[in-house]
Amino acid sequence: MSQKCKLGMIGLGVMGQNFALNLADKGFAVAGFDVDKGKVNSFRDAGKGKPIATAQTMDEFLSKLSSPKVVMMLVPAGAPVDAVLKELVPKLSPGDIVIDGGNSYYKDTSVRFQNLAKKGIYFFGVGVSGGEEGARHGPSLMPGGNKEAYPQIASLLEAASAKVNGDPCVAYLGPGCAGHFVKMVHNGIEYALMELIAESYDLMKRGLGFDDESIETVFKDWNKSELKGYLVEITSRIFGVIDPNTHKRLIDEILAVAKQKGTGMWTSQAAGEMQVPIPTIDTAVSRRDLTGFVEERILASTALRRKIHRFEGDKKLFLDNLKKAFHTSMIISYAQGMALLKVASEKMGFDLDLETVARIWRGGCIIRSDFLERIRKAFKQNPTLPNILLDSDIDQTIFENEEGLRYIVSKGVEMGISIPSFMASISYLDGYRSEWLPANLIQAERDYFGAHTYERIDEKGTFHTNWEQSEIV
Repeated sequence: MSQKCKLGMIGLGVMGQNFALNLADKGFAVAGFDVDKGKVNSFRDAGKGKPIATAQTMDEFLSKLSSPKVVMMLVPAGAPVDAVLKELVPKLSPGDIVIDGGNSYYKDTSVRFQNLAKKGIYFFGVGVSGGEEGARHGPSLMPGGNKEAYPQIASLLEAASAKVNGDPCVAYLGPGCAGHFVKMVHNGIEYALMELIAESYDLMKRGLGFDDESIETVFKDWNKSELKGYLVEITSRIFGVIDPNTHKRLIDEILAVAKQKGTGMWTSQAAGEMQVPIPTIDTAVSRRDLTGFVEERILASTALRRKIHRFEGDKKLFLDNLKKAFHTSMIISYAQGMALLKVASEKMGFDLDLETVARIWRGGCIIRSDFLERIRKAFKQNPTLPNILLDSDIDQTIFENEEGLRYIVSKGVEMGISIPSFMASISYLDGYRSEWLPANLIQAERDYFGAHTYERIDEKGTFHTNWEQSEIV
């Protein structure tokens, strides 16, 4: 190919190759490079007849790009990103642009943004959500970086992104690491939704005694309702897949240990640092950790044995309440994530438009659902809304469904089935709307043992009491 390429892709694994082919389909000339020659050959074969080019060395790769150069990396987060930058950056010129499309830790992105800015090179951290299919046919994209340079890559990202009613699921979000922070929180919400779906599965399987076909039907019905979303949709499909080896449902052949790559944990850490409560997300992260303790759980199942008491009541009533419980907890999961984004935006200077965040999540991404349109409308009506639970439309939905969540939590406890994210959701809701919480006792204890002081209701200022010498009633 004789023409210069608009974008160069470093990392031709599943995500990198598919994203590059996506752009090539849209008419953009793309150069690809990877240290794994097999991946380079695979990209070349997959891109036959498309405006693509490949290279054997970094210098050859860069020579194929138009100026200013736009280089996108889709490599594993952490050391691999820094290794690429170490080789790439000395070969770039002021005004060139580097895009990190991986799930990089936002603090690492902030450092890279600042270091490259000193060299006159623009660095963008772009969250990419949608998995393999999304990368190939249209992901949700969450870019953060230099606002003045963004127009140079906007057409590329808009062309590659998913579309909802013709509207691209991408928008400039903010400076520095804003894009990767938003993607991190997106993944935190994803953890919560997946855990809630898993707990619903457990309640149906061990609580109601449902077989896979019956569970498949429930999730299919949910996806035709107000619960419609990507994760509910793929869950219904998963339960219908047959294992070619055993000819049984594949779901029953999968080891029940959930892995993670860190974005959920980072979300919990960031929320802790900013003192934003996100217990449903936190619990989902912790739950994945617990699944890894297989041998200990096997021992505990005997040492701490308690039989699961299968539900013997009205199963239709149970399922109706389970749907309400999931609906309420789903809303609360989104609420916690958006609340964290609002506080982070203020503390980190992102100036996030949360309506825009909800808008670009409506298509392409893993947490896309019909409910995101309601979130978008809530922030359009009130951009300063501190929590979507305070929106008059959304809080009405909570009122209509929360008793179902209470019902499911109580039945889960009675049966002995662990449903921590459902529990965390109702506790968050009750705590958030409680005018008074028993924190006065905690503060008194802190002052007692550590002289941390306290504030009073009837008088301004900070106070300390010598509790040991105080008069006791």
